[in-house]
Amino acid sequence: MDFTRDETQQAVAQVAGGLLARDLDSDALWAAFASADLLTLALPERLGGEGLSVTDVGALLTEVGRKAASIPALATLGFGVLPIVSLGDEARQDALLSGVAEGRTFTAALAEPGAQFPEQPSTTAVAEGDHYTITGRAVAVPFADKAHRILVPTDQGVVLVDPNADGVTLTSTPSSSDTPEFSVRFEGARAELLAGGQDAVQTLYRIALASIGAVADGLLSGATSLAAEHLATRHQFGKPLASFQAVAQQIADVYVTSRTLHVSALAASWRVSQGLDARDDLDVMAYWIASEIPAAMQVLHHLHGGLGVDVTYPLHRYYSTAKDLARLVGGASFRLDLVGARCSSI
Repeated sequence: MDFTRDETQQAVAQVAGGLLARDLDSDALWAAFASADLLTLALPERLGGEGLSVTDVGALLTEVGRKAASIPALATLGFGVLPIVSLGDEARQDALLSGVAEGRTFTAALAEPGAQFPEQPSTTAVAEGDHYTITGRAVAVPFADKAHRILVPTDQGVVLVDPNADGVTLTSTPSSSDTPEFSVRFEGARAELLAGGQDAVQTLYRIALASIGAVADGLLSGATSLAAEHLATRHQFGKPLASFQAVAQQIADVYVTSRTLHVSALAASWRVSQGLDARDDLDVMAYWIASEIPAAMQVLHHLHGGLGVDVTYPLHRYYSTAKDLARLVGGASFRLDLVGARCSSI
């Protein structure tokens, strides 16, 4: 695989980077993304999109991570649009995705209490005529209150649920980054089947994990650049902090972690885009996100001194978002168990 961005990915990153550099508030930035047609990149051409892949859209998500922007790009594109394009028929795509150009948002229920990305979801779906009713509970669902639909893994496949429907209860829960996040209870809630079978559930998981990896890649890269700039311009004893050997060693270690994550995230995303078996790559990438990114962020905090822990300083956004992503993928122990299980089965 060539890890260099192609012309399309470079163009996407350039446009996104230009908008992110304006330091708009979250609502204005999301509207700007919609106006620039960045939200329709993965849509089929008949819906005004470009039909771009998971890796192509990942270039956009990486730029969002690079600025630690608090917009529903990951939830909408990585948890919603890309899985709907992959799993839905044309009629379903037309009905769901027609409003994306105007900023319509989506999200997915990827975690149940005590189980992240459950291989066998405990949420049950029962067919009733032309729809399903579902019962279960999900946690850590981002932007659920604003979503047009929530993609929910069930024992029958992936279903679509209106968060405002009867039988759906949203309870706001805290997140490190203050990103809107909810616990969602389904009690006989009406749902529409997007795609049946557990293969559909695994497809949703693969695309979601690859998208998380793209954001995490940009997140650590952006935080590393922020720290490098600080160390180059901040002086102590008449010298830039970057000139001290201990400081240089620590930032170098973080840079190695960042580049390793970059390769891992791109490799996993590429395999998902090509329809190849990406389980090993995704598990390694997710472990790196859960274990290494929080540790690297702690080093960057240390290198910033007291400035780094100030909640008004940008590094706080990066660190808090990293903690949320580490929790979303299940944590280091969970991910290490999955990697270990794969190694022991070889």
